[in-house]
This record gives sequence, structure tokens and C-alpha cells, in this order.
Amino acid sequence: MEQFNLNKKTFVLVENSKVGKVNHDTIFEYKQTENLVTANYSGGTIKYGEILARLNGDELDMLYHCFTTDNELKAGKAKAKISYSEDGRIKLNLDWEWLTGEKTEGKSEYIETSH
Repeated sequence: MEQFNLNKKTFVLVENSKVGKVNHDTIFEYKQTENLVTANYSGGTIKYGEILARLNGDELDMLYHCFTTDNELKAGKAKAKISYSEDGRIKLNLDWEWLTGEKTEGKSEYIETSH
């Protein structure tokens, strides 16, 4: 199985569930060292957020937290399936859930901005 490289990759939202906080103006900047993956994100509805994840083949086990423009402090977890788009960019398809607030669940899709 191919090892994905997310280091220095930037991602944007393609699609999100209604209960998600991220929008199309949010930018994710990833870093990777071996199977440790981190990201910072901000823009749109997010003042600042962080991701800590473990890469296992074509999946990421993720924990994340963010501070929104509505002054909410949110935290959650997700499983991301990693694949490639038809034009060769990395895609992330997440099944996620909030661990704070109403503890809702959702799905979202992200794509690499360039390669």
C-alpha cells in the first residue's frame, strides 16, 4: 500500500454537513513526520484550529479543536479516508463527530489545493 505524503500540503473544503463549522474560506496547512500528521487551519468561520492525527495506510485517525468566529471553543474526532482525485490531487473524506456541545456527527470532503 502506498504511503501518502501530506507534508506541506494545503487543503480546502469541497463539501460539509450542515452541523460542521468549516466553510469554503477555511484553509488547512498540513505537516507530516513519518506517521505523525498535524495541521493548522483558519479562515472563514474559523479563527484558529489544530489537527493532530496518526497516519495508518490510507486512513488518518484525527483529533481536532478550533475557536470559531462565533467565539465557540469546539473539539472533535474523525476518521479520514485518503485517496486521489482524477487529476492526481489528494482527497480527504472524513466521518467526524463533535466531542463538545451537542455532540453531532457529520461528513466532509477536502481536496489538496495544488500538487
